[in-house]
Amino acid sequence: MEGIGLAIVSCIVGLFILYIIIETAVRRGINSSMIGQYLEKKYGIKDIRENKKSFLDDDLDKD
Repeated sequence: MEGIGLAIVSCIVGLFILYIIIETAVRRGINSSMIGQYLEKKYGIKDIRENKKSFLDDDLDKD
């Protein structure tokens, strides 16, 4: 039973890492493509995540 739980956890961790790698590669590929550069220049479209504030920016200890 312990081996099955460890296998499931390692599979989930592996899939999460694979997701991060694929998402980053696709975003960089789109941003560096000619169409991505055209959209950014013409419409001012940038990555949505750049505009989002982190929850750490509203930290109460910052004051």
